[in-house]
Amino acid sequence: MKFLYQRFTWLSFDVVLGAMGGMLFFSKMLRVPIDWDIYLLLGMAVWAIYTFDHLLDSQKYEIREEMDRHGFHRKYTKILIPSLALVVLSGLVWAYQIFGIGQELYAGAILGLTILILMLIIRVLPNKLHWLKEFNTAIFYVIGIALLPFLRFSFVEWTWEVGLLIFGYTGLAYLNLIMLSWLDAGKDKAAGFGSLISVLPLDRVILVIRWLSYGIVGIFLITLFFAASHFRVFASLILLIALVHYLSFFNQKLNSNQIRRRLDASFLIPWLLLFF
Repeated sequence: MKFLYQRFTWLSFDVVLGAMGGMLFFSKMLRVPIDWDIYLLLGMAVWAIYTFDHLLDSQKYEIREEMDRHGFHRKYTKILIPSLALVVLSGLVWAYQIFGIGQELYAGAILGLTILILMLIIRVLPNKLHWLKEFNTAIFYVIGIALLPFLRFSFVEWTWEVGLLIFGYTGLAYLNLIMLSWLDAGKDKAAGFGSLISVLPLDRVILVIRWLSYGIVGIFLITLFFAASHFRVFASLILLIALVHYLSFFNQKLNSNQIRRRLDASFLIPWLLLFF
């Protein structure tokens, strides 16, 4: 079971399911229905982006006796590259069939190209700017999962709750990324990967994690009392995900793998919206 779970996460399928759950979150929040094939298309795009990123990282990595994500991608590069090419090409064809030539296709293509360019730029930035990695990833992750719901959203219905929930989901994504960076600090440093950890000392990063957690929990606890009834369930989900992150990360009885599993699983919580 552990073997299967490791491969599942190393291949970023957990991230794919989390991203699809995130699109469901914004679809339900904005009252914009999204067809199932678009969720699958998003999953393909997310898998392609994360796999490309891991393949780039793996080229710096030497295969060791104890396998991990980067070693896995390095070992199976010859399988993953053709798989990536197949997913990208089939995704482009499928996107054209679903959207045709229009605003949604153009927006998705521009976003994908922007993410790719920024991903490559961040890799060549000086160390003092490596903190941008998590920040950039969090912002474009949320833009990616929320793009189509917002393209179909009537902005005359915009309220302060919508803006706050976008901010909250972005905060969760950033919190998740810096927690994972902290857990991987030793491996990333040894492999020469840049992140917030390479800019700030670990004790400062812990403070950032702690206060960001407090901020998200506090803001959305208060939001439950003041938001319109429709938005309370979404505020509750953000609050719940933030609590899972905080209570897991600071639980001294859990090892890093157990913490990671709980952090990953927390982004599946929005799938509960299927029952609402």
